[in-house]
Amino acid sequence: MPGFALAFVAGAWVLQQFSLLPALDWGWCFLPFCLLAWFSRTVGGLLRGALILLGFACGFAWALLLAHARMQDVLPAEWQGRDIEIIGVVSSLPVMHDRGVRYVFDVEQVLTPSAVVPSHISLQHYSQGFQLHAKETPPQLAAADAESASALIPQQQSTAAAFHAGERWQLLVRLKRPHGNLNPHGMDIALWLLERNIRATGYIRAEPAPRRLVARVDHPHYWIEIAREHISQRINTVLEGKAYAGVIKALVIGEADAVSQQDWQVFRATGIVHLVSISGLHITMLAALLYGLVYAIWRRVPRLTLYCPARKAALLAGVLTALLYALLAGFSVPTQRTLYMLAIFALAFWSGRQIDFARTLSMALLVVVVLDPWAVLASGFWLSFGAVGLIAYVMGGRLQKPLWWRDALRTQWAVTLGLLPLLMLLFRQVSLISPIANAWAIPLFSLLVVPLALLGSFLPLDWPLWLAHGMLQLAMQLLAWMADWPLALWQRPAPSLRVLVLAMLGMACLLLPRGFPLRHLGWLGLLPMLLLPAARPNSGDMRLTVLDVGQGEAVVIETRAIPWCTTLALNTPAKAMPLVR
Repeated sequence: MPGFALAFVAGAWVLQQFSLLPALDWGWCFLPFCLLAWFSRTVGGLLRGALILLGFACGFAWALLLAHARMQDVLPAEWQGRDIEIIGVVSSLPVMHDRGVRYVFDVEQVLTPSAVVPSHISLQHYSQGFQLHAKETPPQLAAADAESASALIPQQQSTAAAFHAGERWQLLVRLKRPHGNLNPHGMDIALWLLERNIRATGYIRAEPAPRRLVARVDHPHYWIEIAREHISQRINTVLEGKAYAGVIKALVIGEADAVSQQDWQVFRATGIVHLVSISGLHITMLAALLYGLVYAIWRRVPRLTLYCPARKAALLAGVLTALLYALLAGFSVPTQRTLYMLAIFALAFWSGRQIDFARTLSMALLVVVVLDPWAVLASGFWLSFGAVGLIAYVMGGRLQKPLWWRDALRTQWAVTLGLLPLLMLLFRQVSLISPIANAWAIPLFSLLVVPLALLGSFLPLDWPLWLAHGMLQLAMQLLAWMADWPLALWQRPAPSLRVLVLAMLGMACLLLPRGFPLRHLGWLGLLPMLLLPAARPNSGDMRLTVLDVGQGEAVVIETRAIPWCTTLALNTPAKAMPLVR
């Protein structure tokens, strides 16, 4: 099972690396491997190899099939930048920004004759006072050319309608196909939209005015989004004007957009991003709290134990709690991994079977990729499963008597060291103070801040939210002080494939049990990655990087003769770009 799951993930990942989507005929490539697995079922070694090849082919074919199905839901080129009247439902939590409101819209009916619109689109409604300029049209607009953008200038100065999740609206919109600027090491907005099945973006025309048809559409998905919006509004009301209300919203409902960029920089520098983005740790701790509470009550009521054993009832309560929290948190990859693992353990316990950790992790991995083949492109996918795998690697098969403080230190050491190659590959930086920050931030966030925030969000009690925000405020002051340390964040160039493999082998040696011969030689495998020099331009060449800094431009010029970078701040618009030797 683990081999098949890893091969399936590898097949889905390989498909995502294609610059052009292969034809569906490639899906027939897994047929020979099915026949090979069938005919080799009597030979153990050959069967295992055939199953791995079969897993790779199935992962590739499954991702290919879903990609073709998703790519068929496309906005025709001739309908870009044209007025289209549609009816649909607001299917996500509306996000407010300085220009208005943005949300995902499920299209139910297209009223414009012969128009074709994808089923899931992203819309923006611009607020009063925001004026469009033909020369500086933002990328979110759907105008096909400068002339159509100029025509919209007098029409976009209306008050933004009060859109809420689960409402059915009749709108006049202009759309465009998803695309964005692909900058090195920057966000690929087109890929981000494809992963979320958003096949067009656009904005709402002010005339005719949007018309709400139904205040609430009954559907399980919309119920969840309505609940998330109610919780968001309650946090805004109770913590109005508080500095870290956005962080509380991120911890409760996974609304990462509510966290300021300054706070994100502090979290990255201290290595606790996983505590702010709802992670498996939060879900596990909350499920464990409900498990202990239900078990303590259930075992003391004899009539209840006659219907169901206390441990089974408590385990069911823990899984249901994890499911509810994962749904409210937006069902991210780390929450999915934790939920599936808890569900698999619960099913095994209820059926009276024993299942090892490797099989459980591989089954959760397989379920995540089957439901969402694009999950392999998310850094959280690799970090989440990698962290759990490392914990199992260092904690399994140990003969020492378990001690909570020693196990906690060993786990933190394993995650910090084990994820070092992956962090260098994905982000080209690592927090050196992460072990110190996580040592006190993990119990504070998981045992105090998150339970209090959830309690104040679901119950009509304001003091838990105030107390959670007060604790978070004190924690942020300490984290900001730690983030200002000179060596808080260490940045290095991304390792090559050979350096990455060597570093992972060295890390695996270092995390072997104490007493294993020559395990400290694993540091030799890490040295090439730790000492890798930064790539510099060749003699006579120049590397120029233009950075978008908002109200101007920053130009970084690098040469081999000058090992440092020269940064020029240019006001926008710039008539000419000075050259620095």
